[in-house]
Amino acid sequence: MINGAHSVIYSTDPDADRAFLRDVLELTSVDVGGGWLIFGLPPAEVAVHPSDENDRHELYLMCEDLEAFRGKMARHGIPTDPPHDEPWGSITRLTLPGGGALGVYQPRHARPEPMGGSG
Repeated sequence: MINGAHSVIYSTDPDADRAFLRDVLELTSVDVGGGWLIFGLPPAEVAVHPSDENDRHELYLMCEDLEAFRGKMARHGIPTDPPHDEPWGSITRLTLPGGGALGVYQPRHARPEPMGGSG
């Protein structure tokens, strides 16, 4: 029934953030018209956390080596916060060219098998 997920990053400078996703993170993309890019992502997962409010959602990218990732971001002039450890992984936040922040972490938790895309 579910064959994918579509995440949205809102930005005051979408062209700069799209260029970052394309050129720095090297995500695949398709142009759906007028330079509006939709990016491919590696396998994803979703978790439900307790909260005092509904309609709050977060997006984190995951990597295999957080220090190597931070080094690559530094070479591209992309600031990252100092990493901190949580029971589930080591996490940083990077500042997108458009000014927004995006979490990136190296997970320590078990990862589910990716779902097939059979629809």
